[in-house]
Amino acid sequence: MKTFTAIITKDEDMYVATCSEVGTVSQGESVEEAIENLKEATELYLEEFSFEEKARPLITTFEITIVKDDVKAQENLGQRMH
Repeated sequence: MKTFTAIITKDEDMYVATCSEVGTVSQGESVEEAIENLKEATELYLEEFSFEEKARPLITTFEITIVKDDVKAQENLGQRMH
């Protein structure tokens, strides 16, 4: 038995599950269904293609500040006027 990483994202009304090590992707109406479908997709993929074991990916989070283009334009205009 092997352990893989599942990355889950919400896409409108479906959950999308991606296995980062293998590259398989699946979806479901719930997180659980998306993971079950990803397991099946990954098993089927690995039946046909070889898998080269690599180090597990490091997954982390980071924060950014999003500035809308309108705000940037106004700030730039204000700086030019001074």
